[in-house]
Amino acid sequence: MKGEKREPLFLSEALHVASSVDRYDLTLIGSYTCDTIVTADGTRVVDGGGFNYGAHAAVLLPLQVAVVTRLAREDFRVVESLRRLGVAVFATATPASTHLRLVYPTADVDQRTISVTSSAGCFTTAEIEPLQSRAFLINASMRGEVTLEVIEAVRGKGDLLGLDAQGFVRVRRPDGTLAYEEWPEKQEVLSRVGVLKADAVEAEMLTGEKDLRAAARVLTGWGPRELVLTHKDGLLVFSEGKFYEAPFRPRHLRGRSGRGDTCFASYVARRLDAPAGEAARWAAAVTSLKLEAEGPITRRREEVEKLLRGEFQETAVGRSEVRSWPLKD
Repeated sequence: MKGEKREPLFLSEALHVASSVDRYDLTLIGSYTCDTIVTADGTRVVDGGGFNYGAHAAVLLPLQVAVVTRLAREDFRVVESLRRLGVAVFATATPASTHLRLVYPTADVDQRTISVTSSAGCFTTAEIEPLQSRAFLINASMRGEVTLEVIEAVRGKGDLLGLDAQGFVRVRRPDGTLAYEEWPEKQEVLSRVGVLKADAVEAEMLTGEKDLRAAARVLTGWGPRELVLTHKDGLLVFSEGKFYEAPFRPRHLRGRSGRGDTCFASYVARRLDAPAGEAARWAAAVTSLKLEAEGPITRRREEVEKLLRGEFQETAVGRSEVRSWPLKD
């Protein structure tokens, strides 16, 4: 697109750092977002983006992680931060980053209004061309950032495609606010998806079902083999005809933004080599720690494992045989 280009310094360094990696374990695709968060406690600005929250969570496991993102040159500190964590970053420099304003008017963290003041634009197939990965996660912020053409290209480059529904049901209106709207391509897109993530509001909007289990059954009927549904109290997973639940148990709640992104990436990262119930517990533990602070998770793997040995040891409802993800859509 006119006015944007691949940033040569960071792209070449990412390729150099990952020169021995022919295939990543997990690759996240999404634009960086500069988030202004407004709550009763005040207004803060944090570095956001689903790929950013997700990558910080994924590197808690011994995986080769990559990200594909779009952002303004002035925000490339995020690229450096991820590279220090060992993440390979494939970045496109754009005239402006995506800027979001998230307002939480009440104590109910699932009720918020989001507005967009600028956008980094949409991804192209050229941006994912250099990559091969066991799993890809698409973490768009709103409709239009990732097209069906890109989804099809990504699907052909890995064994598993994961997708967050928020980037397809949230639409930017003329006044800049993001609103939920009908998704005309939902069945066409979801037929290509291995694992779908949605929150309680998105699941009801897509299916008309208030009950999460009923919504999960409807959504899997459109193609995904596995569902990760998040809500204010935890996550619900539907896999191979079984449900698994695990609660969020933060000591205090300070970082609602990025909850679903953290949970989804944590789940898929663990699910690559573990059964669904274990992956659900891992994701709940990681997300619980993330919820204690704004921004991406900065806790250590040892802290997650300590939490798992305690409160999360037997929290996931349901059991499954010990097997990794059934690869290939």
